[in-house]
Amino acid sequence: MSNEAVPKGEALLVKQAREKYIATYGRQPTVAACAPGRVNLIGEHIDYCEGFVLPMAIPFLTVVVGGYNNTDECRLLSVLGTGEELQTKFPSTKKSPLKPEQPGWSNYVKGVVANFPDVVDGFDAVIVSDVPMGAGLSSSASIEVAIFTFLEGLTGVTVGLVEKAKLCQKAEHEFPGMPCGIMDQYIVTMGKREHALLIDCRSLEAEQVPLETDDVALLVINSNVKHQLTGSEYPQRRAQCQEAADKLGLPSLRGAKRDDIEVLKRLGCDELVIKRAQHVIEEISRTEEVGKILGKKDFKRTGELFYQSHDSLSKLMEVSCPELDQLVNILRGATGVYGARMTGGGFGGCAIALVQKSEVGNLKNLILSQYKNPTFFVCQPTDGARLIKV
Repeated sequence: MSNEAVPKGEALLVKQAREKYIATYGRQPTVAACAPGRVNLIGEHIDYCEGFVLPMAIPFLTVVVGGYNNTDECRLLSVLGTGEELQTKFPSTKKSPLKPEQPGWSNYVKGVVANFPDVVDGFDAVIVSDVPMGAGLSSSASIEVAIFTFLEGLTGVTVGLVEKAKLCQKAEHEFPGMPCGIMDQYIVTMGKREHALLIDCRSLEAEQVPLETDDVALLVINSNVKHQLTGSEYPQRRAQCQEAADKLGLPSLRGAKRDDIEVLKRLGCDELVIKRAQHVIEEISRTEEVGKILGKKDFKRTGELFYQSHDSLSKLMEVSCPELDQLVNILRGATGVYGARMTGGGFGGCAIALVQKSEVGNLKNLILSQYKNPTFFVCQPTDGARLIKV
């Protein structure tokens, strides 16, 4: 297995999807769309608390090609990065309302079709993606937003970008049953080349933050520990954060201050609830600060905040794992590293490091000497979802 993951690129993915579509359905596709994965620079487990997050879109893509099939069925073929092919079909919304059912992966598509703001006639589609699955790089939002964008091209019905992100989030809540925040769908929809996106998850306002990568690199290291966020861990932490907000008489922890940690202690809150609240309050502050200084190229302070964020996610939110802690500790203090942290929902997945570009090779060798089976991605910020030429 190679330790390097390199994006295939839009052109190659479209070619692969188009050829598979022709071979499967016997005709040319008429519409094509794509949506990227994402990596979050800082601001973890606070989007559902209405905090600030700072993700960027990455050049790994989900591509969807297809067209109407003049039936009452939607038929899909998904080609995974491993080459494995999955197929499913379900009624068009013109025929009947949709509901979640097996196979589980199809619910990411079905939920979007069900929430699309117009009737969807029967169609055939092929999905091809090189976004790594289970790595915390938002393969699910990439599929959802790519499908929504494909449906816009297919039907001619479009919505605003914020509304698109909200409808895709709603689809994930209702069909796969994952109570995600808005970040993933938002950045996958609205990413911009050479920028990160500072998102206010309460107002849904966003600010493009310049991220020039001439001298620095964003090194993403996949621990290759697979996480599965449809278990109890994510909903449990979300509930704990809401419990803390309720105790403070707030709609969410966005309005909480550091002094409120002492208030929660005096109220006799459960220790885990207090730890989760402390993480959220401090992570919101860290994310706001990085949003202000990153465009000024203050990489030293940004790196310090990365480390603080990781330690908080590991010890207070308790969503890291031994492998992610090990990766961050290998990088901590290494030559050319400004900072590192776990990224994504946790329990596996990836770490991200802000490093000097000239040291990337040395840092990969350092990690390979101490950690078994990492996979490296060197990512630049890229554009969000879009229709493309088929």
